[in-house]
Amino acid sequence: MSEMPISEILAIVMFFTVCVVLLGGFPVAFSLAGTGLIFATIGWGMGEFDFVILGNISSRVFGAMTNKTLVAVPLFIFMGVMLERSKVAQELLESMGALFGTLRGGLGISVTIVGALLAASTGIVGATVVTMGLLSMPTMLKNGYCPRLVSGTICASGTLGQIIPPSIVLVILGDQISNAYVNAQRSMGNFAPEPVSVGDLFAGALLPGLMLVGLYLLYQVVMAVFKPETSPALVQDVTLEGRLLMRILQALLPPIALIIAVLGSILAGVATPTEAAAVGAIGALMLAGARMDTRRAGPIYLGVLSMVALLGLSNTFDLRLTQTETQGVDQIAIYAAFLACFALSFGIFVALKRVYEARIDEGERRVLFDVCRSTLEITAMVFVILIGASIFSLVFRGLGGDDLVHDVLTDLPGGKWGAIFVVMVVMFFLGFILDFIEITFVVVPIVAPVLLRMDIDPVWLGIMMAMNLQTSFLTPPFGFALFYLRGVAPNSVTTGDIYRGVMPFVLIQVLGLSLLATFPALATWLPHVIFG
Repeated sequence: MSEMPISEILAIVMFFTVCVVLLGGFPVAFSLAGTGLIFATIGWGMGEFDFVILGNISSRVFGAMTNKTLVAVPLFIFMGVMLERSKVAQELLESMGALFGTLRGGLGISVTIVGALLAASTGIVGATVVTMGLLSMPTMLKNGYCPRLVSGTICASGTLGQIIPPSIVLVILGDQISNAYVNAQRSMGNFAPEPVSVGDLFAGALLPGLMLVGLYLLYQVVMAVFKPETSPALVQDVTLEGRLLMRILQALLPPIALIIAVLGSILAGVATPTEAAAVGAIGALMLAGARMDTRRAGPIYLGVLSMVALLGLSNTFDLRLTQTETQGVDQIAIYAAFLACFALSFGIFVALKRVYEARIDEGERRVLFDVCRSTLEITAMVFVILIGASIFSLVFRGLGGDDLVHDVLTDLPGGKWGAIFVVMVVMFFLGFILDFIEITFVVVPIVAPVLLRMDIDPVWLGIMMAMNLQTSFLTPPFGFALFYLRGVAPNSVTTGDIYRGVMPFVLIQVLGLSLLATFPALATWLPHVIFG
């Protein structure tokens, strides 16, 4: 056995060092960049690293700035935060609770369904878990639900934002998987590979995400049947009358319509993920504006209809103003598009005015300022981590770490399945100390090119990684979702209750991962049907 080069030893020590630094609570972006620069200096002093490699940082940062796919990140964040601040979750929970609450296990079913809807409309795991914990936990506990079942249901439902599209996780992961797939194909001699898009991952994640929702609901039903004392029926005065039905429709239809508009436009090929994210951001703004004053929502509804009309006109007619000769039908379509733009602009203005004037919980903070500030903070965090991860990965590769990873994974027993298993286990444990953003920017570029050279479908690999991270964020004792819920749970719910309550859902996640690994078509069938 040949002796390992000093550069590869430095790469291994660097990887474990950054994990220790992160466990110490230091900021992620600066930990990644600082560790990388320190080991670059050490490697340079030992003659094992060339600082010229770090000259690629500027091109990587510029590439991220000009990456049209990543523009969808702040737009989806704005969409999710705006829906969170506009009390959509509260109305959904109240309406679904009134609909299903009279059944045993009905509140748990309601929380799971609302969690899936919020996952598809916000995609922000922490915000979903906290929102669901604040709104649904007191009601469920008050009505006699087992604290363990309550905790597990909220944590599991809140993490669905990892896998159900449109998801920020899938946007970032799709961009990294696409780059890794192109690099893998070029290293194999294919210089014109079929591109992998974020839309492919959205389509691939749809069936696995719905499968998880179905398994969660099945568990709720099983608990209601075999352990009825854990999930009693809700005793309430509200009956299923016409008013309640109208209330349910008012709460359900707008967010569902927004989800269909965003996800449907991507899957139908009408819009790219970035364009659909822009539609989602505007739609969330107008939905929030309509919520602020339901009696005078006419201009906003007109704006929504105008936005739909614009999407239809732009994909049916040639609306270019630079045409040398405009046919009669196209000219009429252009005039109609002008009218639709005017109506849409007026609807956006009305929504902006209402959201600007509205205040959070009757306090001093304005909703629009709070949403914009949160969007700015989260977006800045994502891209600063991207810069730090770029420095770390450049140094890691400069020290020969990528060659080491390639050799280790290709020499494992079991071929590609052995390599996949090891990568999934490593990512699972990294999920205890790193958020999905760090893992996606640091780990995926290192391991994905190696795996994708082993004849592995990139869409299936991306969905497996997303679902694996979702499982990690649920698993005691370090799952992020557990910490989010612990922060808002009442003192009557112990940390032990949260840990024990979430374990059945972790087993459900493992079952879902096993099914996805056994039947890759769960992730690959729909993208092939939609995009060929």
